[in-house]
Amino acid sequence: MKKKHKKQPVKKMKPALLVIDIQNSYLTMIPEHERRIALEMINGVIWMFREHGYPIIQIYHTDPKFGPKPGTKDFKFPPSVRVKSRDPRIIKNYSNAFKKTDLKKILDKKGRNTLFLCGLSAVGCVLATHFAAKDLDYTSFMVKGALMSHDSQYTKFVEHLFETVGWTALKTMLDLA
Repeated sequence: MKKKHKKQPVKKMKPALLVIDIQNSYLTMIPEHERRIALEMINGVIWMFREHGYPIIQIYHTDPKFGPKPGTKDFKFPPSVRVKSRDPRIIKNYSNAFKKTDLKKILDKKGRNTLFLCGLSAVGCVLATHFAAKDLDYTSFMVKGALMSHDSQYTKFVEHLFETVGWTALKTMLDLA
C-alpha cells in the first residue's frame, strides 16, 4: 500500500538584505580591484532591494578592545555605499551577526524569513551569519559577486560551495516574492 504524503504549504518568501562589515577598516584588507567590483555589486543589490521595498540591514563589527571604535571613520561604511540612515543598524562583537544582537528581533518584527547576505568576510562573518540564520530557521543565501575576503580564492570557494545566487536569479526571486 502506498503512503500518501501530505502536501506542505508553500511558504511565501519575505526577503531582507544584510550588508555585513563593509567598514573602512576592513576594506583595506581587500585587493583594490576585487573591492571595487564587490562594492559595485553590493550597491546594485541595495538598489534592487529598494526598488522592491524590501528591508536592508546594515551590520557593523567592532571588538571592544581592538575596534574599530563606533563613530570613527574606520568604523563607517564608505560613503559610496548606498545604505541610508533609516536602514536598521546592528553593531556586533562576534562573527555571527545574531549572537547577542537584536538582529533576530528586527527581522521577526519586519516579518522576514529569507535573508540575502553580502559583504565581508566571505570566510568569516558572512559565513558565520549564514549558518546562524539557517540554525534559526531562516532561508539564507549569499549573493555571488557581492562577497569579499582577504583572499579571492577563498571567496570563490565559498561562492562555489554554499548557497549563492547571482544577479539574474536574485532579481527573479525578488520579482516573484
